[in-house]
Amino acid sequence: MKYHFEVHAEETGYWAECLELPGCVSQGDTRDELAENLREAVGLYLEEPPESPLPVPLPNPKLSSNDHYLKIEVDPEIAFGVLLRAARLDSHLTQKQAAERLGMKSLYSYQRLEKRSNPTLSLIKRIQAVFPQIRLEQVL
Repeated sequence: MKYHFEVHAEETGYWAECLELPGCVSQGDTRDELAENLREAVGLYLEEPPESPLPVPLPNPKLSSNDHYLKIEVDPEIAFGVLLRAARLDSHLTQKQAAERLGMKSLYSYQRLEKRSNPTLSLIKRIQAVFPQIRLEQVL
């Protein structure tokens, strides 16, 4: 999963803003430092989503990298949670309902999946059965 950032050059360095995630910005003295700071910024933005019934916007697949845009990859453990939350909301399920459909013993275990997670293969298989719209290639 990669988000797109519009890069702005200034006399003292660079700054960039995410095209898909309002308010996700960072800066750096060089483009390499900027890219590293953007990876951290997008991770923090996605790892602590606002308590909202709306999903976090997913990356726009129509945008591509060029001199003005940078594609910044999201940590797969965070990307998985973002996709799971989006699929759950798209299916009009509460976290409790999703946990029950996945056969999870506690709501807390499910809630951790929507933050930062590294699920087992057997859990991924159950998730794919409940949420077939999640494509694992989006995570990697």
